[in-house]
Amino acid sequence: MSTVAFIGLGNMGLPMAINLKNAGYALTGFDAVPEAMAAAREVGIATAASVAEAVADADFVVTMLPNGPIVLTVYAQMIPAARRGAVAVDCSTVDVTSAKKAHELAAAAGLLAVDAPVSGGTVGASAGTLTFMVGGSREAFEKVGPILDEMGGRIVHCGDGGAGQAAKICNNMLLGISMIGTCEAFALAEKLGLSAQAAFDVMSTSSGSCWSVNTYCPVPGTGPQSPADNGYKPGFATELMLKDLGLSQQAAAEAGQATPMGAHALALYRYFEEHGGAGRDFSAIIDYLRTATRDVS
Repeated sequence: MSTVAFIGLGNMGLPMAINLKNAGYALTGFDAVPEAMAAAREVGIATAASVAEAVADADFVVTMLPNGPIVLTVYAQMIPAARRGAVAVDCSTVDVTSAKKAHELAAAAGLLAVDAPVSGGTVGASAGTLTFMVGGSREAFEKVGPILDEMGGRIVHCGDGGAGQAAKICNNMLLGISMIGTCEAFALAEKLGLSAQAAFDVMSTSSGSCWSVNTYCPVPGTGPQSPADNGYKPGFATELMLKDLGLSQQAAAEAGQATPMGAHALALYRYFEEHGGAGRDFSAIIDYLRTATRDVS
């Protein structure tokens, strides 16, 4: 069985690492946060004292980190210590420019690499049902397939280096936009005297049908179980949506592509995060939209 180094043992990384350990991979973990290292040891994951120590004998190096600059910092530590022939698997959600730079650093050192951001949140990470959006060569994609299979339910090869991040950014920009539209529709329905259940029964089976309505309904007691039914405890936190929308607008600016709805969604989520939305699920923006009088532009 292959050996895996897992760098980044936070809310997403730790359950992903546990799935690899349970699948029989020889796993060594590292995180800069002592509490994360302690949590890993509690579930039987061996830990290393540094990135370099963790990756020294690894066939695969999986990273799950907060942002592009941190990914590049870790790659600067990882690449000199990694053995030749190892495959770098970055599951972080970062900007496309950083993802491409990580590929360049790996290639210059003779390592294969993929950017493989995920969708599915902490629930999917624990259940091993994440969707991986993978960018990299066909050779690298085929090599990482077996370990991604242990952590995910769907794996999509999106193209060359950076394509996985591009797919993630576009998908989550649409998610942010669609959730705002869903919340506005339910808020208006309430003001018009329409029950949330009636609104759901129509929208979920008509032209308004979308994931934000059908699967992740922002109104408690309506539709399948969602964070709305748990006091909006995050499945996907407002801060994470704000990060992804920011990445979408950075990418749009670099590509010269107008995304006015994406820009407005970013402004709305920024305002929501600053006025009570921090630490809540992103679908809780319905609470702001129910009473909004401020024109956020």
